[in-house]
Amino acid sequence: MGGFVSPKPVFCTVMACNKTPADIFIALNASTQLTDSSYTALPITLRILLAIIMVFMIAIGFLGNAIVCLIVYQKPAMRSAINLLLATLAFSDIMLSLFCMPFTAVTIVTMNWNFGAHFCRISAMLYWFFVLEGVSILLIISVDRFLIIVQHQDKLNPHRAKVMIAISWAFSFCISFPSVVGWTFVEVPSRAPQCVLGYTECPADRAYAVMLIVAVFFVPFSIMLYSYLCILNTVRRNTVRIHNHAESVCFSQVSKLGLMGLQKPHQMNIDMSFKTRAFTTILILFVGFSLCWLPHTVFSLMSVFSRKFYYSPSFYVTSTCVLWLSYLKSVFNPVIYCWRIKKFREACLEFMPKTFKIFPKVPGRTKRRIRPSTIYVCSEHQSTV
Repeated sequence: MGGFVSPKPVFCTVMACNKTPADIFIALNASTQLTDSSYTALPITLRILLAIIMVFMIAIGFLGNAIVCLIVYQKPAMRSAINLLLATLAFSDIMLSLFCMPFTAVTIVTMNWNFGAHFCRISAMLYWFFVLEGVSILLIISVDRFLIIVQHQDKLNPHRAKVMIAISWAFSFCISFPSVVGWTFVEVPSRAPQCVLGYTECPADRAYAVMLIVAVFFVPFSIMLYSYLCILNTVRRNTVRIHNHAESVCFSQVSKLGLMGLQKPHQMNIDMSFKTRAFTTILILFVGFSLCWLPHTVFSLMSVFSRKFYYSPSFYVTSTCVLWLSYLKSVFNPVIYCWRIKKFREACLEFMPKTFKIFPKVPGRTKRRIRPSTIYVCSEHQSTV
């Protein structure tokens, strides 16, 4: 795999600020032929190992997320607003697994981009497009949980969810598409295993790169963090209120019946799992998104603004690790669904061949379906908190 030569920074900076689409692609084709050994390359065994792991990630990401989409498509009862959003999130991860990850896996092994400079920009656009769509869906779900739990407003129905999904796809396309027509400098591998944002001194290129990174990470992260903090505070207050209510019921029974006449109070069957379990699942997805994308965000900003970092010998190793971590999110989501969502586990067993169904089906507890915007306290009299 080639590295970089000293004239390249000046050439790319000039082309980034005085560009036409034809000039950009000429520059990109020229950059693929620059060879040097001034950067640190991964050992061949480690490259093969990373590629094999990425192949497994592609398989798990595709199959796991495909099952999510099939569940929602084949079962009309599962087409609730939240499930439609989760299916869209799964679909964006499938597209990321099919249209981006295979080319990165090949480039990691060969250490050369063999798919042309034109497709380099297309692959970069698809990468940001599908990532931004997944982040948009997580943001919609977070705001929906905030409205339900904090504001007690359950406004998102399947029709509105479909409208929000369509808007999110259009928004993601509008933000990511300018990168394919040359609104920012995209580095063709050989210095990275994938087409990434490159160092530029052009203010317009830097402005677009910042807008892209802010839209993908900083704005969604800030809104989701605020929503989840408010939700956690609301759940904590409700828990304290329910605890105090239980104590008041017990004391009133003591005063009326006396110690001898006091019967064992009904167990407080405060089933808050219907409200908090879905929130906890989304919170885990948010934590996974943050852990997988914070390093990539810092990496992208430093690539655009720091010449020293971008042309450092360790850039290839750093970009490989960061991109690998960002792709891990596509595999992370279906694993969380299987762990947290019982219906998803049951659907997985339905799609599996009978020869793989080793363990017998164990009947679980059946819980009453309750509106997520309400908390019920079950004692002698049912009341709403």
